[in-house]
Amino acid sequence: MKKVLITKVRSTINRPKDQKRTMEALGLRKIGQSREHVLTPQIEGMIKKVKHLIKVEEI
Repeated sequence: MKKVLITKVRSTINRPKDQKRTMEALGLRKIGQSREHVLTPQIEGMIKKVKHLIKVEEI
């Protein structure tokens, strides 16, 4: 399975509640914080929803 490193690069202030909850579900709270996830269809959907707030790198 592929793994990805997701890093929060923009704030969630003034964003819709569903985007804020998606960021929390990915485990990202602070700017600059990173999490490693296995690339499943569910994670891909979350990435697409908040792609303007994060940076994604393959591991």
